Amino acid sequence: MRGIEVTMLAHERIGSGEPLVLVHGIGHRRQAWYPVVDRLAEQREVILIDLPGHGDSPALVPDGRPIRDLLREKLEDFFATQGLDRPHIAGNSLGGRIALEAAADDLVSSATTLAPAGFWRNQVDFAYIRAVFTVLTGAASLARPVAPAVLATPAGRAAAFGLLMTHGGRLTREAALGDLRGLVHARPALETIIDGGFPFDRPIDPSIPVTVAWGSRDLVLLPYQARRARAALPQATHLTLPGCGHVPMIDDVDLVVDVLLRGSDHPRQARATYDVA
Repeated sequence: MRGIEVTMLAHERIGSGEPLVLVHGIGHRRQAWYPVVDRLAEQREVILIDLPGHGDSPALVPDGRPIRDLLREKLEDFFATQGLDRPHIAGNSLGGRIALEAAADDLVSSATTLAPAGFWRNQVDFAYIRAVFTVLTGAASLARPVAPAVLATPAGRAAAFGLLMTHGGRLTREAALGDLRGLVHARPALETIIDGGFPFDRPIDPSIPVTVAWGSRDLVLLPYQARRARAALPQATHLTLPGCGHVPMIDDVDLVVDVLLRGSDHPRQARATYDVA
């Protein structure tokens, strides 16, 4: 892969073809996509980004603005600095929600989402989601001294990441340690984003292809939310990822690659411009 470039958002670009921006979930980092990136790069120019306050990107500083507005601004600025005109986008969890927002704002040519956030039923359900991430971040912080030993075996990695994926044992020790450290590092941004959370309820122009895929064994955004997404986005393509958890990229590489390629298999449409009399 090419070396890391850091501007407003830390990122990597690899491959050639139609640009496909990949956005990780809350508390994660761009390396979440590493299991699938080389396969994708055979047919797409893949752009991996770290969200604000995550990975190697600068801290998340809301300054009193709604989180949605801040993240949209960061994404628009990133597209502009990278010369990306309505690229394809794909995201997992929070990244999926960002992809849907980008589609609603007509910033992208397609949006492919893996368990996108924003389809919980009520505040009780949202409290469950908040509790899951409170447990994950708290456990990650407490486990740091013993993490190298615990994550040295596939069984240890499977147990440590069992809430997020069904095959956490497939992670390498280095990837697992990096994800744990990344989760601890992202805790302030995670708490800020969750505090500003609200359901997704925006229309998306039918001309923008949208794909919504959900793991059948998602323990974070429970699969009932897939039914709510289907009702909210009837024009989208809705898929089930059998046997996959909330972060499915390691659970079924072939399936996730296929979903992302199919979802972004549409030529970019030029943004219309009009002369003002």
